[in-house]
Amino acid sequence: MNATHANPNAREVVVTGIGLALPGVATYGDLLGPLPGEGGFDPATGLIGRELRHKDRASRLALRAAQFALHDAGLTDADNTFIGATDSTAVVVSTNLGNADSVCEATDTIATAGVTGLSPLGLPQTSSNVIAGWVAIRYRLRGPNLTVCNGVTSGLDALAWARNLIMAGRAEAALVVGVEPANDVVTKILGRQSTDAAVAVVLEPPDAAACRGARPRATIAGYARARDLAAALTCAGVTEEASVGLWLGDEADAGAGRLLAAMRRIDLEAQLGPLSGALGVLQCAAAAAHFEGDATGTVLATAGGPRHDAAAALLLTP
Repeated sequence: MNATHANPNAREVVVTGIGLALPGVATYGDLLGPLPGEGGFDPATGLIGRELRHKDRASRLALRAAQFALHDAGLTDADNTFIGATDSTAVVVSTNLGNADSVCEATDTIATAGVTGLSPLGLPQTSSNVIAGWVAIRYRLRGPNLTVCNGVTSGLDALAWARNLIMAGRAEAALVVGVEPANDVVTKILGRQSTDAAVAVVLEPPDAAACRGARPRATIAGYARARDLAAALTCAGVTEEASVGLWLGDEADAGAGRLLAAMRRIDLEAQLGPLSGALGVLQCAAAAAHFEGDATGTVLATAGGPRHDAAAALLLTP
């Protein structure tokens, strides 16, 4: 995964739905700042309900974000039943620490009570693909199903994987979810207070969106992952002459000289705290908000750099 690579450009993919389960952020338009700091998703009331019983916190957050995104894309009816192509809709989840608490709890139980102390209801939560599995089960989505646990670039990588699935004809649409929970295990791993964060976006070809009467919010125009950000930018098609109106990234990780220094910048983690696997998908939502405000230029989303083992760049257009 450290090798530089870019996507083919045989078919466009657009964003048609966005859903947030993020405390303090009411709409994805708030991501362009300053953040209201209140309102938005309330985990105390939003993570309860019969359909969320016996599920880990990250899965419950992801299910709520997915619900909002599918509704926003016009893919659910009044009963919250999926009305799209169930056999060819993919689920791609980005999370690095999503079920770490469940894994730690299981290992602690084995250490103290042996394997007989494990609960059959808790064991599914230890699977690295449990979040994507619950989302697919809830909406009966039988397309490709995978989880990306790829460090700081995970969210952008998940968008790229979903785009590739559609462009290759493996899926007609994709639901991409970036999620990280707030709990003691995650806080201990990060060394700082964690943040409940879940965001979901629906991706599909523009012709499919047009047939449904769905409104495209943004187009994924280019992507690359490389050892350093400068190489990723080049492979993603970002040049000195590119008309980039907004850069979503961390200046400390940039290392790309005058190109990025000249852009308007928003660092979502500086505003919201550590986002890990949710970051890239949240950047995609912020890009859509940028375009809805009639802003000019494309949006560049980046993650990683000198402090990490890789960097990724995603270019979005109106």
